Amino acid sequence: MSENNIQKELAPEEKEQLITLLRDRFNKNPARHTGIKWDNVQQKLEADPGKLRPLYVMERTGGEPDVVSYDKATGQFVFYDCSAETPKDRRNLCYDREALDSRKEFKPSDSAIDMATAMGIELLSEEEYVYLQTLGEFDSKTSSWLKTPAGIRKHGGAIFGDRRFGRVFIYHNGASSYYVVRGFRGSLKV
Repeated sequence: MSENNIQKELAPEEKEQLITLLRDRFNKNPARHTGIKWDNVQQKLEADPGKLRPLYVMERTGGEPDVVSYDKATGQFVFYDCSAETPKDRRNLCYDREALDSRKEFKPSDSAIDMATAMGIELLSEEEYVYLQTLGEFDSKTSSWLKTPAGIRKHGGAIFGDRRFGRVFIYHNGASSYYVVRGFRGSLKV
C-alpha cells in the first residue's frame, strides 16, 4: 500500500461514519478501556482530525481499531488494532524494506514497516502486544510482526507473536520471511 493509495483527507461523510463506527466499537467493548469516556476520545479526534486518516486506513485494512489506554504523560488516547486475527489486508508481508530488498525471488508486495509508515501508524512492540492479549484473545490462527529490537534485526531476524494453547508466544524468524497468516497490528496515539 503506497502513500499515494491512501487518501490524505477524509470526506465529511467518511469522518462521520468512522467516528460512529469507533464510538459503537468503544461502547461494545468496555473492558478494553476501563475508566475512559467516549466523549473525551471524540474531543481529541475532533481537535486533531489528521488522526482520522490513519484510523480510517486501519479500519479499511481490517484492523478494527479501538481505544486500549490513556497515556497520562502525553495526554493521548492509544488505539490498537483489535481484530480477532491479524488484519486481513495487511498479511503476507516481510518485516521491513531491507528484508524485502534482500529477496531475490518470490518477493511479497510490501513490508510491514513500510505499510505501517504509509498508514501513519506504528507496529506494536512486544510489550504492547502482550498488553493487548490481556484485553482478549487475539491471533489464535494468525500471527503479527512486532517492532523488533535493533540487536535482533542486525542479525537478520525479526520477532512476531501469536496466541496458542491459551497463552501468548513471541517468536523469531528471518525478517525476509512472509506467510499468508502473518501480518501486523498497529498503534496510534490521539
